[in-house]
Amino acid sequence: CQYFVRVPIKHRGSHSRASLVDAAVAMCAASIALRSLIRAPVVAHNAHAHARTLARHVTHAARAMSNASASVTSHTHASLIQGASRGIGLELTRQLLERDGELFSGRAAGGVVIATCRDPENAVELNALRAAHGDRLRVLRVDVTDLTSIEAAAKVVENDIGRLDFLANVSAVLTGPNGMRPETSILRTEAEHMMLAYQTNAVGPTMMMRYCAPLMLKTATANANEGGNGGVPVIANWSARVSSIGDNALGGWHSYRASKTALNQLTRNAAIEFARKKQPIIAMCVHPGTVDTKLSEPFKKNVPADKLFTTEYAARKLLEVIGAATMEKSSGNLFDYAGEQISW
Repeated sequence: CQYFVRVPIKHRGSHSRASLVDAAVAMCAASIALRSLIRAPVVAHNAHAHARTLARHVTHAARAMSNASASVTSHTHASLIQGASRGIGLELTRQLLERDGELFSGRAAGGVVIATCRDPENAVELNALRAAHGDRLRVLRVDVTDLTSIEAAAKVVENDIGRLDFLANVSAVLTGPNGMRPETSILRTEAEHMMLAYQTNAVGPTMMMRYCAPLMLKTATANANEGGNGGVPVIANWSARVSSIGDNALGGWHSYRASKTALNQLTRNAAIEFARKKQPIIAMCVHPGTVDTKLSEPFKKNVPADKLFTTEYAARKLLEVIGAATMEKSSGNLFDYAGEQISW
């Protein structure tokens, strides 16, 4: 009882503490009733009366504890990072756990992070974060080319977490199996490589939006009922400057460019739909710059030193941009790491 009265419920609504206090009072009442039953004279009618009183208090305590649990859960900020085993996705996960009090105007403080990747068992750095942060980090399997894994992960988040405030679709493919590389000529395009790029870079994030949007809408409703302090849920899809048709003066990289351009269009469509249906969810695209990761490794030698960013810098800058996003200015648009809008 003392624990539930004292426990600090930080960064949540005031009624969370009230619910816990109600539960503690109910538990105390049940404890007193039990003590009375133990100490009472062994008289049949007294025993039955005490037993009925105890049962009533125990039922009340259980109900109060259930309400308290629901209250605490409903005020937890939740972020899902798709593609979190390495690179920017891993760094986003780290910063959401370690800089939580600074992010999303403080709304992410104490929140839970759901990190997904194709092979959780062998995600060494991700599992090290989970060991350090305990229940605040959940690791789930998602392969964006496997629809069943996306649907299963979304169900786990809904059933176990009950809300979703931030979805980041980070993973992408630029090089891959069977000689897949950025094409410098239309003569080097391969249908197999183009389909893999589209499936990974455009279809996968869209399916993540499809299966996560219903829970994000519920979260938006819950936030609005709390007076708006919970903020508007945000979907941020990792695009690239090379996705811009208007900015394309060099050509090449056919599969990657086209797949990211498709992602832009699909994100824009989602943003328009959310606005038309008056569903308060921001859907935006972001460009991290050229980041020193495995994806850019074959090409970074041609990048000026001051334009090759660390994952820490890229994640921090983009979290600033995403944290400042609004329905009016951000949804349906593409922004770079400095918050500058990029033309389609």
